[in-house]
Amino acid sequence: MTRRRLRDSLDLCYIYCTGSFTVTAVVALFTGMILALNGGLSLQELGQESLIGRIVAVSLIREMGPFMTALILTASIGSGIAAELGTMKISEEIDALRIMSISPVRFLILPRLVALTLVTPVLTIFAGLIGILGGIFVAHFQLGVGWMAFRNDALEALTLEDIQTGLFKSVVFGVTIATVGCTQGLLTRGGATGVGQAARRAVVVSFLLIIIMGYYISWSFLT
Repeated sequence: MTRRRLRDSLDLCYIYCTGSFTVTAVVALFTGMILALNGGLSLQELGQESLIGRIVAVSLIREMGPFMTALILTASIGSGIAAELGTMKISEEIDALRIMSISPVRFLILPRLVALTLVTPVLTIFAGLIGILGGIFVAHFQLGVGWMAFRNDALEALTLEDIQTGLFKSVVFGVTIATVGCTQGLLTRGGATGVGQAARRAVVVSFLLIIIMGYYISWSFLT
């Protein structure tokens, strides 16, 4: 990758992070709170509410963090990429790049692919941490579980494999979102209506692939 393409990728990283961080943080916070509340109430019936830390931490780091981050990025970034490239395709800007001997893959697709591949794991880490904070809040104030008890239980349950699984998923999801968004954008036909259809297809296809690949990645790490 040339220095110019690297700079473009870093600029896109900043745009994608700032554009998605707030909604990711809010969703992660309340996801952690919901996990802690539902899991804690069930454990409380068995007198085991002190184990809520491991449920929240493992669920968020291994499964929910990568999954909800990918869905948010698909809706906010993946659809935007499809619409952006679709508009360029309809207005013949991509054809103009080819005429000038500029590769659309290196100029348009590669920076977006690199940016999303980097941004998705970063946002996934933040989502996991913020979700755990939400779980701690609910566990302490609504279930009576101490801060230290939650922390110790979470750290005891989390393994390196859990972290690796979550990060691997996030990287795969990032590549998938970027690839689908770019592909649908380049396949756009039919004017403004086609741009909207490309954005919708990018979201639907990415959602399906994320769910399917998420299952098989979990299965491969667990077996």
